Amino acid sequence: MPTNYEKLIERVNELDDLNKAAALLSWDREVNMPRAGAPARIAQMTTMSSLIHRMSTADEMGELIENAAAELDGAPYESNQAALIRLLRRNYADARKLPAEYVARSSAVSGQAREAWVRARAENDFEHFRPWLEQVVELCQEMADYYGYEDERYDALLDKYETNMKTAEVRAIFDALKAELIPLREAIDAGRVKLDDSIVHRAYDVEKQKAFARYIAKAIGYDFERGHLGTVVHPFATSFSRNDARITTRWYPDFLNPSLFGTLHECGHAMYEQGTHPDLARTPLARGTSLGIHESQSRMMENIVGRSRGFWQAHFPTLQSYFPEALGDNTAEDFYQAINKTQPSLIRVEADELTYNFHIILRFELEQAMLNGELAVADLPVAWNDKMQSLIGITPPNDAEGCLQDVHWSRPGFGYFPTYALGNLYGTQFYETAVAHNPAIAGELAAGKTDALLAWLRENIHQHGKKFTPGELVQRVTGQPLSHEAFMRYARAKFGELYQLN
Repeated sequence: MPTNYEKLIERVNELDDLNKAAALLSWDREVNMPRAGAPARIAQMTTMSSLIHRMSTADEMGELIENAAAELDGAPYESNQAALIRLLRRNYADARKLPAEYVARSSAVSGQAREAWVRARAENDFEHFRPWLEQVVELCQEMADYYGYEDERYDALLDKYETNMKTAEVRAIFDALKAELIPLREAIDAGRVKLDDSIVHRAYDVEKQKAFARYIAKAIGYDFERGHLGTVVHPFATSFSRNDARITTRWYPDFLNPSLFGTLHECGHAMYEQGTHPDLARTPLARGTSLGIHESQSRMMENIVGRSRGFWQAHFPTLQSYFPEALGDNTAEDFYQAINKTQPSLIRVEADELTYNFHIILRFELEQAMLNGELAVADLPVAWNDKMQSLIGITPPNDAEGCLQDVHWSRPGFGYFPTYALGNLYGTQFYETAVAHNPAIAGELAAGKTDALLAWLRENIHQHGKKFTPGELVQRVTGQPLSHEAFMRYARAKFGELYQLN
């Protein structure tokens, strides 16, 4: 006769399978689905969302969780069983707060809003997207009120992406980051060194970019036996299991950075999922613990690894062999300087390491304003442009390159954006700790290798999946809570040397 825990696991496995099937519908929509398939796909995804919500919130599910919890009473905190019970209790309580009608309506609106966003961005027509964004904001307000909050409405949404983190905490971290980052940017602007990035804007054959993307992904440890590289408008990674973690990127024939660094970035996400422990499979533990921690892995591979000098001293000859006409007369040092040029930019995903954080702070502040009713959606384009000017020093020439550039606001996902900048901070704090524990990591990276780094990440972060909250994990791994300090040490050392500020 199965134990109570075994009965729970059977239901958990079923729900996980359904969630992965829903994710596959979403992945296919982005990568393969013909545009005419959108209405049917919206209906299919709405049905799946409703089914998953109904099963997840049933009284029977609550009974399965509590019966298993009683049976496992006294299990060690770090055990898989205790961690799963903690997570399931939390997820069950949250899911029960959202009415079934709301879940179905949210899924339907999101699907239609995404289609409106695709057209609005292509046609630079904010007014086409505006009524849908207004609905999304209302959905976010409803969601926050359903979940409930003690201090700020935004807390209820942020918590779903960065467990237990408060808006005030993020605001304090970002304010401290701005206080040190702005003077560094100003020193770079006023300095005599001006880096040249023209070589990344030359002609790069798309098919050769695809081949090199596979080469560089393998070089940092992405396993194509358990992965796949697809083409999309907005890059992302999706995991259906540790043995099926897929990445996507986009290609420009006259700009190398989007495909190259998009690939490295999404590899970081997928490698995290590929590294989860097999014992966590088919449970919600087999995922990254938060979006901020997830982003730490992608930003680490994209920037700390992918924009390091040693990495390109090792791999530039291969890149050069793929593109002899574009790079034949250049050196690895030329390329290293080009990919690390710091300058204001319009597009978040193509921003340099320093100004990228300002793109996130901008969205963090605008989301709060819309959620709190302090900013009407109709006024978003002007507010966006004003913040771009004040934080980054440039004004978008149109809305397609401004407030319409991200797909994220086509769904009720407020609270998501801060995790991108938090990922930069987590990533450098993890890397600094990794090197302190194993100095060979830095030496290997200087030779273009990531074996020691990946082994450390697998042992200390990846294998645990979602067993610990982000706060618990960062304290466990680094011995201290999240701070901006490691990132600023990294930034001052790297860019101080590049721009001869030291």
